[in-house]
Amino acid sequence: MAGSGELAFDHEFLMHISEDIRRMAALDEYLSSRSYLAGFTVSRADLEALELLREPPSPQHVHALRWYRHISALRESHRGTAGPGIECCAKEKRVQPPWSPPTGAEPQRLRLYNSLTRSKEVFVPQSGKKVLWYCCGPTVYDASHMGHARSYISFDILRRILMHYFDYDVFYCMNVTDIDDKIIKRARQNYLLEQYRDRNPAPTQVLQDVLMAMKPFQAKLAETTEPDKRQMLERQDAAVAAALGPLQGAVQDSAADTVVQSHAQVLLDEAKDVLSDWLDSQFGSQVTENSIFSLLPKYWEGEYHKDMDALNVLPPDVLTRVSEYVPEIVEFVKKIVDNGFGYVSNGSVYFDTGKFDGGDKHSYAKLVPEAVGDQKALQEGEGDLSISADRLSEKRSQSDFALWKTSKPGEPSWDSPWGKGRPGWHIECSAMAGSILGESMDIHGGGFDLRFPHHDNELAQSEAFFNNDHWVRYFLHTGHLTIAGCKMSKSLKNFITIKDALSKHTARQLRLAFLMHSWKDTLDYSSNTMESAIQYEKFLNEFFLNVKDILRGPADITGQFEKWEGPEMELNQSFYERKAAVHEALCDNIDTRTALEEMRSLVGQSNTYIAGRKSAKLAPNRMLLEGIALYLTDMLKTFGAIEGTESVGFPVGGDGQDADLESTVMPYLKVMSDFREGVRKIAREQKVTEVLQLCDEVRDDTLPELGVRLEDHEGLPTVVKLVDRETLLKEKEEKRKVEEEKRKKKEEALKKKQDQERARLAKMKVHPSEMFRAEADRYSSFDETGFPTHDAEGKEISKGQTKKLRKLYEAQEKLHKEYLEATQNGS
Repeated sequence: MAGSGELAFDHEFLMHISEDIRRMAALDEYLSSRSYLAGFTVSRADLEALELLREPPSPQHVHALRWYRHISALRESHRGTAGPGIECCAKEKRVQPPWSPPTGAEPQRLRLYNSLTRSKEVFVPQSGKKVLWYCCGPTVYDASHMGHARSYISFDILRRILMHYFDYDVFYCMNVTDIDDKIIKRARQNYLLEQYRDRNPAPTQVLQDVLMAMKPFQAKLAETTEPDKRQMLERQDAAVAAALGPLQGAVQDSAADTVVQSHAQVLLDEAKDVLSDWLDSQFGSQVTENSIFSLLPKYWEGEYHKDMDALNVLPPDVLTRVSEYVPEIVEFVKKIVDNGFGYVSNGSVYFDTGKFDGGDKHSYAKLVPEAVGDQKALQEGEGDLSISADRLSEKRSQSDFALWKTSKPGEPSWDSPWGKGRPGWHIECSAMAGSILGESMDIHGGGFDLRFPHHDNELAQSEAFFNNDHWVRYFLHTGHLTIAGCKMSKSLKNFITIKDALSKHTARQLRLAFLMHSWKDTLDYSSNTMESAIQYEKFLNEFFLNVKDILRGPADITGQFEKWEGPEMELNQSFYERKAAVHEALCDNIDTRTALEEMRSLVGQSNTYIAGRKSAKLAPNRMLLEGIALYLTDMLKTFGAIEGTESVGFPVGGDGQDADLESTVMPYLKVMSDFREGVRKIAREQKVTEVLQLCDEVRDDTLPELGVRLEDHEGLPTVVKLVDRETLLKEKEEKRKVEEEKRKKKEEALKKKQDQERARLAKMKVHPSEMFRAEADRYSSFDETGFPTHDAEGKEISKGQTKKLRKLYEAQEKLHKEYLEATQNGS
């Protein structure tokens, strides 16, 4: 038996029990949790179970006994009253029919390109939804450039998507390197050059010092074979040479002091890098004050944070500075030495790569194993101040790297068990990340060029410290940013600062440019790249403005729910397909390029739908378009391309303006627009062109200055849009240029037509008898009508040629006749 909502009685388990006592006990336990007395029919399952019992259940099996009596009574009542009663009862049983579950499909899982495997791996955090993420931050000794923006905007996009789309709880830690060979050298050079300028050397002294500085510089240039670096040095050489000539000439000619001083100042500016490098080689060891080495990174760190804020890059949850973690770094190095993977040599401490790689549990250079032994890369990783012959001789192997460096004169220093020194570059990240994130993190991020030796050395020393083989689970590396195919870098002086980039394009446009390319591939920063981003932004913005205009249309609370026809069904189907495609793209290594293309396709289909409805003089479906616009806005917010609380589209107004500008001013603009439309209607009906011109001036000249665009459509209400003022003025200027071009073409066409008319009139005036006589260079004899009979050489003109000339003659006769008739008529 089974009541409504119960599962049908299943007696098969009784058939597998041979002993009566055990069978009875099992039946009683089974029935104890079921309703078996409901209803007045008996099922086939009940009867078959009854047949298995050789005798009634004992009183101790109370449930089985009650069921037995109930079913027996029902069986007896059906006997004799209906022959096929049992079959009837079986059909009338009160049970739910079988459910047909959906087959469905496995949900897509996020895969990330992991540099540790060089393939896309399913992302599985170590602790549920919590993600521990460490990112290599800037080495702060100069202005941040677009190469830095490539990494930090890209990681900001990935971080936002993991948090706001995939709903991970991301804990993001980033470092600032404020102790480094580059910082030390640049700080010394800046200090020494400033001192040199303060001494106000005579022009002849400047000339002499620059000439001295150029000797080691030119030797360095001669030794340089790397194309990009050599090109940079050649540019410096040419600039200094161009500045040397005028000063040398002025000194030789005993020119006026003001002239000589002016040339000396130009030379100082052009030769500052060459001169500061020379001054450092001469006097760098005398710079001993630690504060000199902290002022430079402190200033540039501040500028870096300003740049990141301007780019709308989220700040890290934790920021670590090397200068604040020196004690932790010392302890980290001590434990590596204690674990047998580090050794002391002449006051410095080095990591023993051979011993580490020789162990069963460890492997050196997991990321780029083929780079092991690359001396150029290894020396760059050690730093310019750490690759002298005496330093290199301290190591057991050329592949070993410094954990702690003994400080030389002219370098900052801290106390340690091995004497005064400073941290190696690679150990900084390991110690700081280990202090904050522990023995294993989910994600480590950095630029592609940091894979070897920096990140490989980080992995080795951290796994030596924690004695594990999984310090990092997923290593993410962003691609290079190039200018005209050349890598952007500070050391090559081939870079565009973030401030320079933001003076030409908005933070959103830069972010869209990055979103339109894979985060792990090389991106070429060019005018074409940025123009694509600008056009994409404009394409989306026009859609948002159109949807906002549609949503502002009058509708009561029930009128917003409109009947769906075929076009709505088709657009909605496309909407869900595009959303699914965006999700698939984001699961595939966070492929924002494909995601943006799918979003572009959705906007294109929506625009087609809107245009179709308007051409049919029908209102588009408000809720459908609002849903699409909200989805696109939400995705752009997820990507960090939209800030603020706007529900649909990009925010209106610049910094300092009311965030709710649109909702505040739009009602007034709508009233003005409706009034203008009424005035235009009356002016058209009464043909008052002056009023129509004034209405056009309001639309074309007045409102754009206020950031308002009016769009007039025949037979439809005027569309009102709030747009950035600069954008509208640019559009106005482009429109003016187009109209000016049209005017010029029109004038040229008119002039051409007038010239043709004048030429035709002049030709009409010519009498047929004179037309060939004017061509003495072609014909020598004519008949009495002026028709040529011989060519210029006196030969008789052929019949074929005569036939062609006769046609021309007759055409001129007709033309001249028209002229005479027109003259007689006075026209």
